[in-house]
Amino acid sequence: MTKKPTIILVHGAWSDACHWENVILGLYARGYKVRAVENSLKSLDEDIDNTIRMIGHQQEPVLLVGHDYGGAVITRAGNEDNVVGLVYCAAYSLDESETINDVLTYRDPSPSAMNFTETLDDYIWIKYDKFKESYCHDLGDSQAYVMSVTQKPIHASTMNNPSGEAAWKKLPCWYQISSADRIIPVETQQWLANRMAARKTVTLDSSHASIVSHADDIVALIDEAAKSLG
Repeated sequence: MTKKPTIILVHGAWSDACHWENVILGLYARGYKVRAVENSLKSLDEDIDNTIRMIGHQQEPVLLVGHDYGGAVITRAGNEDNVVGLVYCAAYSLDESETINDVLTYRDPSPSAMNFTETLDDYIWIKYDKFKESYCHDLGDSQAYVMSVTQKPIHASTMNNPSGEAAWKKLPCWYQISSADRIIPVETQQWLANRMAARKTVTLDSSHASIVSHADDIVALIDEAAKSLG
């Protein structure tokens, strides 16, 4: 690979592409072309298709980065020909017939499961007054409050959809573990990283919102992954 890869960022549940803001600025400062997918969070297939569409518009090799549910998205989207690597940030790296709910039943459930609420139209929210303690307890009150009131709910069906062919089985991968995560248990993240035989696993003293609270560390990991591919 002679060109710097384009970095495509894929966000997770209760989030949107703006959560990548400081990661985007950090990568831009290092000379990377960056794109961020806006997931609907209502259909895994739709979000995978949107990511594949974004990949198809790039002339350069692509390094995919997924946070949380975004990991399930990049797991299948990573099978596109110009994808050269995958970076998972506290994310679900599913096997072919596996679902997010499958992964969460292998071990202890989400520590914050009692703070989830489901609407009559099957969208899952985090209770507003429980958002900080559940998702981003290492952020300041004001920032956590903004994230809580702008949260983007995820449709329950996405939790039971297999992501399909697992690109991590054939591509180099990196994994960032959040050791104080209250959404995906840290033991589950460690197991996922070990299963994919990640080239490098980085553990941060972070909440689930590592891409916000530890953006500089995430940028460093992505930069290291991109350089190793070159």
